[in-house]
Amino acid sequence: MRKRLEVLKIEHRDLDAAIDALTGAGSNDQLQIARLKKRKLKLKDQIAMIEDYLIPDIIA
Repeated sequence: MRKRLEVLKIEHRDLDAAIDALTGAGSNDQLQIARLKKRKLKLKDQIAMIEDYLIPDIIA
């Protein structure tokens, strides 16, 4: 699980860099940027789910 979490975090960072590169280059391909952002959000959800599983809430 921890390895999967690390892979997802790396992919999330890579997508962030790709989105920044496309928007910084003045790309007019809004559909591609939207797809990358959607994929990034899905990864964020997966990362949060795995982190919640690995680090359960402690009720004080």
